[in-house]
Amino acid sequence: MTDEEFDTLAMRLALDQAHNALLAGEVPVGAVIVQRGPDGYQVVATGYNRPITTHDPTAHAEIVALRHAATLLGNYRLPGCELYVTLEPCAMCAMALMHARIKRVVFGAADPKTGAAGSVLDLFAEKRLNHHTALQGGVLAQPCGDVLREFFAERRARRRALSDAPPAVEPPPIPTGEAVELAVLPPAPAEGEPGPASP
Repeated sequence: MTDEEFDTLAMRLALDQAHNALLAGEVPVGAVIVQRGPDGYQVVATGYNRPITTHDPTAHAEIVALRHAATLLGNYRLPGCELYVTLEPCAMCAMALMHARIKRVVFGAADPKTGAAGSVLDLFAEKRLNHHTALQGGVLAQPCGDVLREFFAERRARRRALSDAPPAVEPPPIPTGEAVELAVLPPAPAEGEPGPASP
């Protein structure tokens, strides 16, 4: 298998992770960390976006995969590992990948709003940093971008449907009845006493 074929295969695994995020209601981004060994590549860890479900703003796919890999390998440095992710890393993820000493990062779709691997800025090319990670973008860019476009199109359609829906009809108020003054009744006779005389 050539390096290019392996890149495609690994990105397909990352796309599977993106679909897991989609099923969880998260923005569909997936990541896979692999390590080359004597017998070829081995998948070390996977991850997908889960900041909403975990209430954790740092739970991007790359960070989730990094945490799993570091735990499994017993080291916060991952110098022999490569990461495949379906969307260009943001600044937080780019710096975490460099701190972990990831050897190479491969991403699918570019992120024109927050991408830190060339779209908005390129932290991987910053010469003042003490570690440099190899970078490649555009692997399966179309399918990686399609899953994101479909997700956001569906989300916008749902919001439009809610805003275009007729206002909810308020249910009628619960009847409270009328307050009526009750006639005062004579006290009940004590045991053994005759009751009031019937006319």
